[in-house]
Amino acid sequence: MLIVAALGGNALLRRGEPMTAAAQRANIVRAADALAPLLRDHQVVITHGNGPQVGLLALQNNAYPEVDPYPLDVLDAETEGMIGYMLEIELGHHHGARRIATILTQVVVDPNDPAFARPTKFIGPVYDRDHALAVASSRGWSVAPDGDRWRRVVASPEPQTIVEIDAIRTLLDAGYAVICAGGGGIPVTSTFDGVLTGCEAVIDKDLVSAKLATDLGADALLLLTDVDAVYADWGMTDQRPLRRTTVRELRSLALAGGSMGPKAEAVCRFVEHGGMLAAIGSLSDASRLLMGAAGTVLGHAVADQRSARTEMSIALTNGS
Repeated sequence: MLIVAALGGNALLRRGEPMTAAAQRANIVRAADALAPLLRDHQVVITHGNGPQVGLLALQNNAYPEVDPYPLDVLDAETEGMIGYMLEIELGHHHGARRIATILTQVVVDPNDPAFARPTKFIGPVYDRDHALAVASSRGWSVAPDGDRWRRVVASPEPQTIVEIDAIRTLLDAGYAVICAGGGGIPVTSTFDGVLTGCEAVIDKDLVSAKLATDLGADALLLLTDVDAVYADWGMTDQRPLRRTTVRELRSLALAGGSMGPKAEAVCRFVEHGGMLAAIGSLSDASRLLMGAAGTVLGHAVADQRSARTEMSIALTNGS
């Protein structure tokens, strides 16, 4: 199978952890352990979030006033390289000479997207309310509640086109596991004659992953995060995890726009465009998600697909 596996930013740097290279490397070791069985048995494209990391780079930017801060598109590119490198190293420990490549990925967005006037994408560390409002006032940021804490929010426009899609296909055809579209890719706008220009945004990684999976004709899309499933009535006394669900049910839920909402929308889009399996769940359950034994699943799990293929093979044999 061809699988797109999307690692959440919080799965790589957990909420409340120190934002150090050592903490991130420890989490990437766990991510590599979870992904290793997938890479052993399938073709895999890996995407990842960058919310904590790009926010940290933005803070470090502001700490050195002698130069103008680097724009978000450049910081997005920096995080793609950093996280891709760490993933390559740790996945290489499992696979030795197995080919693994990271590709910086530009994603075209519409400069008139209304998201530029309505920032929703969380980046950076968490703060208490008063600290967040003070930081926002001093730096000209937008901030919003993220659970019981507050974080910076930036524009998150819709992905239109993945510029390096042909290069990703070429690497897959050559037998590489590909790490790409990190942090939702590098946001760029395009002129009528195809000239690209970076813009200030962080595209949602899950929506880009759904588009990537659709464009590649992937069999499965796995959104791997720090929660075990999508929950109905989240935060209520009667909250319950959704196991097998439908596009209609997922879209009927009131899910947080800056976190679980885009994940639900991403799996819905992938299935609507012909994807066989889409699942949301814990990084540690990656292999079980593919079998439909964990997380929230749309479509047919691997076991169902194998059964269907076996029945088809028997029918064709009997027919001949």
